Amino acid sequence: MKPARHYLTILLAANVAIFLISLFLGRYHIPMGDVLNALLHPFSSSGDGDARLAGIVLFQVRIPRILIAMLVGAGLGITGASFQGIFRNPLVSPYILGVSSGGGFGAALAILLFDDTRIIQLLAFAFGMAAVSITYFIARLGDRFSTYSLVLAGVVVGSFFSALISLLKYLADTYTKLPAIVFWLMGSLASVKIEDMVTVAPVILIGVGVLVCLRWRFNVLSLGSDEAKSLGVNTKVLYAVIIVCSTMIAASIVAVAGIIGWVGLVVPHLCRMLVGADHEKLIPASALMGSAYMLLVDDLARNLASQEIPLGIVTAIIGAPFFAYLLKRSQGENL
Repeated sequence: MKPARHYLTILLAANVAIFLISLFLGRYHIPMGDVLNALLHPFSSSGDGDARLAGIVLFQVRIPRILIAMLVGAGLGITGASFQGIFRNPLVSPYILGVSSGGGFGAALAILLFDDTRIIQLLAFAFGMAAVSITYFIARLGDRFSTYSLVLAGVVVGSFFSALISLLKYLADTYTKLPAIVFWLMGSLASVKIEDMVTVAPVILIGVGVLVCLRWRFNVLSLGSDEAKSLGVNTKVLYAVIIVCSTMIAASIVAVAGIIGWVGLVVPHLCRMLVGADHEKLIPASALMGSAYMLLVDDLARNLASQEIPLGIVTAIIGAPFFAYLLKRSQGENL
C-alpha cells in the first residue's frame, strides 16, 4: 500500500470514529445503551420516555448537526486546496474572491429587514455568488485576465462588502439586531435543522464531487496557464468550472453556518505534510481531514463552556498559532 493511500484510509477511519464519539457529546447526556438502541432501531416507537427522547435528540438535533459539520469541513478543506492549487499561493483561502463578505452582507441585510432563517440563508447565498461574479467581472476588465487580477479584484470586492456590513451594523438596533448580526458573522451550527441538510447538502456534494473528479488536472494548472495550454488543457473552461464549484460550496457554507475562517487555510497544509503536493491525493485528503477537523471543532464549541462558543472563534484560536508554527517549520528563521 502506498503511503498516500494509507493516510487516506486513516483519515476515513478518523471520520468514522469522531462521528461515533460526537453522538455522545452534548448538553443532554444520553447513556450509551440508549444511543446504541436508537441507532439499531431508528424507526421504533417502543421503549420508555428516556429512550424515545434519546432518539429524538439523536435524529433531530445531533446527527443533522454532525453531518452538516462534516459537510462544512469537507467543503472548506477541498475549496482551500483547490484555490491554493489554481492560484499557486499557499496563503489563499476559500473566501479569497469575496464570497464571505458578500454572503455576510446578504445575511446581515436579511437579519436587519426580515429576521427569517430561510431568507437569511437565501440572501447569504445569493450575495455570496454575486460577490464572486462581480470579482470575476472586474478581473476581466483589464487587458489581460490572470489569476493575480482575480485575487486583487477579490480583495477589492471583499473590502467593499465588508464596508457595507459595517454600515448595516451601525444602523442596526443595538439591543436586538446588532447582536444577531455579530453572532451570525462569527459562525455557528447551533440553529441547524434537518431542512438545512436537504437545502445545502446537494450543492456542497455536487461541488465536492466535481472537484474530486478534476483533481488530477490541478497538477497541470499548478505549472502555470501557458504550460497547461501547451499540454492541451482548456484553462479558461477549467478555471471557470473550479471557481464556480468552489464558490457554490463556499456560498452554501456561509449561508448555513456563517463565516468560519482558517479551516480552508490550515487543512490543505496539514494534508501536504501527509500525502505530499500531488493534487490527486491532496484534494480528497483535504476533504476528509476538513470533515474530521470541523467536527472536532464543533464538539469543542458545544462542550468547552456553559454557553456555546461561535465556531469562528474556535477555528481562529486553533488555526492562527498552528499556521504560524507551519510557517516557522517550513521557513526556519525567515518567518
